[in-house]
Amino acid sequence: MSKRAVVVVDLQNEYLRTGKLPLVGIDQALNNAARIISAARNKGDLVVHVRHESAPGAAFFVPGTDGVEIHPSVAPQEGEQVIVKHAPNSFLNTTLKQLLDEQNVEEVTIVGAMSHMCVDATTRAASDFGYKTTVVDDACATRELEFRGETVPAAQVHAAMMAALEFAYAKVTTTEEYISG
Repeated sequence: MSKRAVVVVDLQNEYLRTGKLPLVGIDQALNNAARIISAARNKGDLVVHVRHESAPGAAFFVPGTDGVEIHPSVAPQEGEQVIVKHAPNSFLNTTLKQLLDEQNVEEVTIVGAMSHMCVDATTRAASDFGYKTTVVDDACATRELEFRGETVPAAQVHAAMMAALEFAYAKVTTTEEYISG
């Protein structure tokens, strides 16, 4: 049997309505991520939390502020690793790959924020490193974006990212499918 891990990417207070980068659908993503984490713990799967911190002088994810704290609904339990990152890719200049390899992880499930940024970068890296990768799309959230004067609604940003990831990098599933599978 292969060893599995759930990687919880950046489910931090900064993304709440009260934060500096509020996301569309963050409440649902947090609720579903909490369910995924609970299911993983019950199965004995590794749960790894990733927390983003910006460089000094940044406007958001400022070290030492409430915004960088992991939301209590998905907070790490004793013994669960927290990886601090400074780039969208959770593997870049962190110990995430080393941790997964030390635990003989073969399958990685990703939940978190933002779908179009850190979830995307982390998923692609996990796949490139050879992990069988799954993204639970309703346990992820994002925001609207602007491109060349056109506003792209968050739902479209999310759908485009999930479609791209599913095309070549990961199985994309729902919380219900993941828990019942």
